[in-house]
Amino acid sequence: MTVYNEKTVQRMTTDILELLATHYGGGMSEELFEEGLDSVQRALNDARKWHEGQVRKSGEPYLFHPLRVSHLAARHWMDFPSVIAALLHDVVEDTPVSIEDVRADYGEEVALLVDGLTKVESTELSREATKMETYRKQVLAAIEDVRVLCLKFWDRIDNLYTIDALPAHKQKRIAEETREIYVPLANHLGMGYVASTLDSLSLHLLYPRRGKSYDQRLAQVREETANFLRRQRARISNACEHEKLGVLLKDRWRPFSISATQQARRGFATLYTLEVQVDRIMDAYLFIGILHSIYPPIPGKLRDHLVVPSHHGYQALKTTVQAGEKRMRVEVTTRKLARFNESGVLAPGFEFRRENFSVLMKSLTEGESAFDTRSLMLASKTIQIYTPRGESRVLPEGSSALDFAFAIHESLGIHAYRARINGRTRLLKTRLLDGDQIEIQTSAEAEVLPKWLEWAVTPKARNTIRRYLRKKVKST
Repeated sequence: MTVYNEKTVQRMTTDILELLATHYGGGMSEELFEEGLDSVQRALNDARKWHEGQVRKSGEPYLFHPLRVSHLAARHWMDFPSVIAALLHDVVEDTPVSIEDVRADYGEEVALLVDGLTKVESTELSREATKMETYRKQVLAAIEDVRVLCLKFWDRIDNLYTIDALPAHKQKRIAEETREIYVPLANHLGMGYVASTLDSLSLHLLYPRRGKSYDQRLAQVREETANFLRRQRARISNACEHEKLGVLLKDRWRPFSISATQQARRGFATLYTLEVQVDRIMDAYLFIGILHSIYPPIPGKLRDHLVVPSHHGYQALKTTVQAGEKRMRVEVTTRKLARFNESGVLAPGFEFRRENFSVLMKSLTEGESAFDTRSLMLASKTIQIYTPRGESRVLPEGSSALDFAFAIHESLGIHAYRARINGRTRLLKTRLLDGDQIEIQTSAEAEVLPKWLEWAVTPKARNTIRRYLRKKVKST
C-alpha cells in the first residue's frame, strides 16, 4: 500500500520528469526542454499551494490526486502542457483560482485543457442537464484538442481506483456514467487498454460480488498454471534464441467483464494471453513460424491485424496453439506498435482518423438532447464497409444501408430508395455486416419517411432525417 508523504511526492515528481525527458528530451532544444521542466515544477508548487488544506473523502491530501493523474499522463506520451494541465485540472472547480489566472500564469494552451476538464456550473439547470452540458463541453473541446478527453480518462481512472470513501449510490452513478460515456470514447481514440481498464473498474463497482468471484477464479487459475507458464516461456525463449530472434514475453490476464465472467468456467484458454513483442514487423511473422513449429496451431484462429489494423487501430498477429494439455492464446506485435495498442491516439506515429472522430463528435452534440449518449455507445463497436470502388467506410455495428448512404453524403441519403449489397438488391433498412460492399440507388425525388428514424442508428443520419422532416412539415 502506498504511503502518501513528502517522499512519495518527490518520487512521483522525479518519475514524471524522467518520463518527459525520455519521450521529449531528444526532440526539443535544451532551452525549451529546461523551460518545460521548470513549468512542470512550478505547476506542482502551485497545485500544492492552491490545494493546501484540502483533503479527499478518504482523508488523503488532495494534492496526490492531480499528481497521480499527471503521472498517468506522462506515462502515456502526453506532453508538457498536458502534464501541467493534469496538475492544475481541479483548481478552477475547487479553489478561488480562475481560468483567467491559469491563462495568465501558464498560457492559452494549458488554459484550454484545464477549461475543457472543468465542469459546467449552473443554478438554472437540473443535475442531469448540467451533467449532459459538461459532456457536451468536453466533447466540443476535444474536437479542438483531443488531449482534453485523454486527460479526463486519467482523471476518471484515478477516481475509480480511489472511490471507496464515497457512498454506494454515488459509486454506482459514476460507474454507470463511465461505461456510458468514457469507455466508448476511449475506444474511438484507439485506447483499448484504457477502455478495458475503465470498464473493468466500473463493473467491479456495479457488480461487486460477481467481480470478487471473478477475481478469486482468476487468482486460482494463475496459481494453478504458474509452473506451466514458466515452462512454456522458457521453451519459447530457447527456440527464439536458437534462431537469434529477440523477443519480450509478457503475461496478460483478462480483466473483469460480463463476457469474461461467463467464459471464466472454461479456465485458462479464455483468461490468459501471451503477449510477444519483437523489433520489426518481419520478426512478428518469423516468430509465428517458430511458435507453430513448437505447438500445433488451432485451425481458424490466426488473425492478421498487422497488415489490416482492427477498426480502432489495434495492430497485432493473433493465434491460438495447443500447448500440451492447454490451449494458449498468443498475440505478437512490435515494441513500437505495442505503444499504439496501449496509448492509442497519444502514441507517437499513431494514425488517428481525426476527421472521422470530429464528424462523430459534432453529430453527438446536434441531436435532440445536449449529448447523444445512445449513439455514442452504438458507435463504439464498428464495422468496415466498402463502396463499389473499394473505398472503405467505418460505421457503427448494426448500421443499415441507409446509414451508409448518409455517411457518403446527405444528398445521397435523402434521395436513396434501395441498395445493392454484395451484388444483391436489398431494402434500405437492411443491416450491414463487416466487409459488405454496397451501392446506393437513388430516385430523382426525395422520399424521406418518418420510419427511416427506426432504420437509422448513426447520429448523422438521424439528425439529417429529423431536420428534413421538420422542414417538410413547416412547408406544408
